[in-house]
Amino acid sequence: MRLVVVGASGRMGRMLIQTVVGTEGCTLAGAVAREGSAAIGEDAGVLAGLPPLGLAVTDDPLRAFAEADGVLDFTAPATTVFYAELAAQARLVHVVGTTGLSADDLKKLDAASRHARIVRSGNMSLGVNLLAGLVRKVAATLGEEFDIEILEMHHRHKVDAPSGTALLLGKAAAEGRAVALAERKVAVRDGHTGARVPGTIGFATLRGGSVVGEHSVIFAGAGERIELTHRAEDRGIFARGAVRAALWAFPQKPGLYDMDDVLGL
Repeated sequence: MRLVVVGASGRMGRMLIQTVVGTEGCTLAGAVAREGSAAIGEDAGVLAGLPPLGLAVTDDPLRAFAEADGVLDFTAPATTVFYAELAAQARLVHVVGTTGLSADDLKKLDAASRHARIVRSGNMSLGVNLLAGLVRKVAATLGEEFDIEILEMHHRHKVDAPSGTALLLGKAAAEGRAVALAERKVAVRDGHTGARVPGTIGFATLRGGSVVGEHSVIFAGAGERIELTHRAEDRGIFARGAVRAALWAFPQKPGLYDMDDVLGL
């Protein structure tokens, strides 16, 4: 499978290049960076800390997509929507690990999925998606006498909050309780907030240092507490999940998929 990495000059982009090159069954067909990036023209392998691959980083996604079967995308919301339109025109697989997408952005991805195979997830790791399944089960088993709080921490450079993974876990908890997350979500507490409203799903966000990602879902009852936690120690887990998603989606029909589909959950 011929894969293009977009956002190639970033940390995740370089990790994706390494993973594609090291994975049997796929090959790096292109590496795209934003216009004006210092990486333009550099060998994609050298950029990712590998031996030269003879493939230069480009700022022309249209040309790169024309030689590809799929796109790996951990960029920014507006950029992802643009790439989704191109992927739909070329009938490609589009794996989206971008977070911070708005409701309008998601509608545009849904429209693109009529022609592209789009796999989107707030987190591409196997462990996080298994955690979401556990959260869904625990939330369905325990009643509202158990309060649900989601705590997440990331490095100081992360720009969106709560994280896409935290929202993924919150959605799993809401699904377990058969409620809408948008109606139960409490993401900000400041000042005199009053007592906690029963049935709400709270989020707490921490930022600092170089933390790759830590997420805990806390079920707090009277006299007891259950905590489910995932700690990411290496960005490679997200890259490996993204490549696995691309290989899974390659033979599928156009549509919008997530990691539950990829992992058979």
